Amino acid sequence: MSRRAASVLFLAFGLVFQLSCGTEVKFLKEGKLCLYANLTLNFSVFYEVAENKIETAVFKLPDEVTTEGSECQATTSMLKIHFGKGHSWSVNFTASGKDYRADLVTFSYNLSDSTFFPNSVSNETASVTVKPEITNVGVDTCYSCNSKDLIQIDSVNMTLWNVLIQAFITSGSKSENVTSCAADLPTVSPTTVPTTTNTTTAAPVTNTTTAAPVTNTTTAAPVTNTTTPAPQPTPTPTPTPTLPTPTTGKYSIKPDENSTACLLVNFGLRIGFKQGEKYQEMNLESNETRVTGWCGVNSSELLLASDSMTFRFSFTSDMKKFRLHALNVTVNTSSGVAFSQVNASLALWEATVGSSYMCNKELNQTITDQLSLFTFDLQVQPFAVKKGLFSTAEECFLDSDLSFLVPIAVGVALSFLIILVLISYLIGRRKSRTGYQSV
Repeated sequence: MSRRAASVLFLAFGLVFQLSCGTEVKFLKEGKLCLYANLTLNFSVFYEVAENKIETAVFKLPDEVTTEGSECQATTSMLKIHFGKGHSWSVNFTASGKDYRADLVTFSYNLSDSTFFPNSVSNETASVTVKPEITNVGVDTCYSCNSKDLIQIDSVNMTLWNVLIQAFITSGSKSENVTSCAADLPTVSPTTVPTTTNTTTAAPVTNTTTAAPVTNTTTAAPVTNTTTPAPQPTPTPTPTPTLPTPTTGKYSIKPDENSTACLLVNFGLRIGFKQGEKYQEMNLESNETRVTGWCGVNSSELLLASDSMTFRFSFTSDMKKFRLHALNVTVNTSSGVAFSQVNASLALWEATVGSSYMCNKELNQTITDQLSLFTFDLQVQPFAVKKGLFSTAEECFLDSDLSFLVPIAVGVALSFLIILVLISYLIGRRKSRTGYQSV
């Protein structure tokens, strides 16, 4: 967004109708308008088809969309648009004082939808997340950007224009005041400073004294140093500093301000990622993290955003078990090149619905071949939370009392192996002696 917004008309829990100027969205809370958007949004997605060929799917935001998962709260809002067969586009907002900003824009697309992705070899739902540049928008103003903005990330291009969006509407109606994007602002030509001409003519000064040239004919004798310098000690390489254990953050999502939490997650979080040939690790600072998300019957999401990292945890439930099934991570690296990875086919942190999942030990899980996730003091419950508290926990294997059996089992197996070798040796010696006696 930043100019990365989209135009969609949302009626709370209803449908949206396409206007000639884009899609207009009005999201209401308790009968009052709390979020407004109007924009034009086109998509271009590269995807793989049979015989390892790449095709391009080009489509626009359809006429009809739904708004499940959208929300308006005092300091956080989320506009979420569902369309087609399993596709969605969302933008998260955070208010601070008299201003608000957009934290994340996420586009999820279902490659099994043959309408948009014919002959796709993949059936997964992929997603991309970008951190927009929309900041310092007045609470009582609309963000406006008529200029086209092309957003390119991974295999997805999104083009947005004619954007008008307002979050945290307090009066119940859209404001007529706007905050324009930089691309719409007129270019100011630099002011030309006039050159002042001094017409005073100075009298010419004639100097007839000619300096005698100075010639230096002294030649320095070459200096020969035959002393061999003593070998210098090889400097000891500086060890890579070890990151401290990340602080445990306590994150929760509420359906509204007057309800108790419907999603609970406690953990210290670290990621390890490889960008090019360089491997790095970073901790998520819980005291600098912004929290948004939503809860559903069979799916819930937690979004964590700091100045350097964003995480999107997607949970699913089959009414018996829940699990983390998708994770999207974006990192703003020190090199200036963003790192982004997503895996939408995970099966992590599984437990019975109505209970929580717990793992106090350090847990290292591979998300992609370039991304690893480290958790500390983990406890998570994305469904069936009662009274805003964790239910009885199902422990991970590392925490369970049975974990001590692993070294015992290894020791017993080695003991049997040693005994077997010893018996084989004794039997071999006995047969050898019997052979000598029979000669």
